[in-house]
Amino acid sequence: MSSKPVLVTGATGYVGGRLVPRLLQAGYRVRAAGRSLSKLRCRPWGSHPLLEPVRADVLDQEALTRAARGCGAAFYLVHSMNPGTRDFAATDRRAAETMVAAAGLGGLERIIYLGGIIPRDGRVSHHLASRAEVGRILKSGPTPLVWLRAAMILGAGSASFELLRYLTDRLPVMITPRWVRTRVQPIAIANVLGYLQGCLETDRVLGQSLDIGGPEKTTYAELFQLYARLAGLPRRLIIPVPVLTPRLSSYWIHLVTPVHASLARPLAEGLSNEVVAGDDRIRTMIPQDLISCQEAMGRALDRIGQQRVETCWSDAGRAMPPEWIQCGDAPFAGGTVLTMALRTRLKARPEEVWKAVSGLGGNNGWCFADLLWRLRGALDKLAGGVGLRRGRRHPTEIATGDALDFWRVLEARPPWRLLLLAEMKLPGQAVLEFRVEPAGAEVSELQLIPRFLPAGLGGILYWKIQAGLHRWLFKGLLTGLAGRVGRPLVSPAEPFDPGPPQACRL
Repeated sequence: MSSKPVLVTGATGYVGGRLVPRLLQAGYRVRAAGRSLSKLRCRPWGSHPLLEPVRADVLDQEALTRAARGCGAAFYLVHSMNPGTRDFAATDRRAAETMVAAAGLGGLERIIYLGGIIPRDGRVSHHLASRAEVGRILKSGPTPLVWLRAAMILGAGSASFELLRYLTDRLPVMITPRWVRTRVQPIAIANVLGYLQGCLETDRVLGQSLDIGGPEKTTYAELFQLYARLAGLPRRLIIPVPVLTPRLSSYWIHLVTPVHASLARPLAEGLSNEVVAGDDRIRTMIPQDLISCQEAMGRALDRIGQQRVETCWSDAGRAMPPEWIQCGDAPFAGGTVLTMALRTRLKARPEEVWKAVSGLGGNNGWCFADLLWRLRGALDKLAGGVGLRRGRRHPTEIATGDALDFWRVLEARPPWRLLLLAEMKLPGQAVLEFRVEPAGAEVSELQLIPRFLPAGLGGILYWKIQAGLHRWLFKGLLTGLAGRVGRPLVSPAEPFDPGPPQACRL
């Protein structure tokens, strides 16, 4: 084992967030790179003695070079395919070029990249073509590349598994495109992590492009039926039709599952490609027991049932606060921040109040007018937003960077502050802040502060028209939260002046 640290880019993503603790447990020194230090530090492994969190964006060559300097190997686990990126292929191209330059200047000895299997039939989706382009760019640099290429990854919280789970759970009858009969070779997330770690421990893989897959070649239709059986559901009726285009499929996926249409479309395009391993050379280079589809799905369902999902596909969103919140200066941000603030006091310690605050959303609901919250989520879905179906990663734990229904957690600082950024469709930007402050012996003040930066006249009119409804809704939310604490109220909900926005701890 090398004494040099291992750099992990994408350390808070689905794969990276599971690889880091695995490497730490194996005794590796890990330099975890991300755009937000608070998002890195709030992970369960964020205070591990062998971990060095560093702030670095893969589009910032100077920062990425500093992160790479002194490391022996780097894992490249970033992908720009998210709702906020209009041209993910162009962004991924720039990021790969930045990584090549940083690896050379930083003196890296190897880059380990996880991409997708390239179909051999010549029909390559935009998504898979971009993944292949990234691999070619990384390979063109002076640093030896290990290029692992996977098909569908099966694991609790993976985008592929969640898409499969929601479609099967919600649709007893499936009208599907012809891709439902396409062959695929899924691989369990545990095997993916085993291969990634193994790439640090042998030189046989240097300079190699290696397909990785599980022990079975199957079809999406067979996977739907396997999931239904394992989940105790009746056998699904699957009807393939030739008229569903990837665009139409993506809209349907968007409405039925938590996956946004901008992600669903490239994924749907890729489903028409046969993605099976072209060879199995890696099985002799990095031997391990391969997990079957049935066992991988069973493990995923067990983790979901036990509420032990370590990472989720939705973790990969940006956790950077808008400038108008971060600097606390509305004129500098270019507009007037509209604020509505309410507070109440109750006979409880801050830790007791925080337990209620941190449990908001998902299956726990929003303490008041849950039907309206669900209606808002449904309307957001129809408008092309993220909706409420993303839920929350864990029913009681909350961390910076988590998706929480149609919010993103900008800061979770127990037991004092929870700051949420709205990711629903709005004529402006909105944040929802919860503060818990001591207000005497065994007394805490719970504050609820919505803020809105309108985009033009439409945003101002939206705020004015909705003001009465929002005041009623947020007052009910605050009162419901206090009731969930289960301790006596000292004072009812009332308006107050919250002062300027507080900066986030990055």
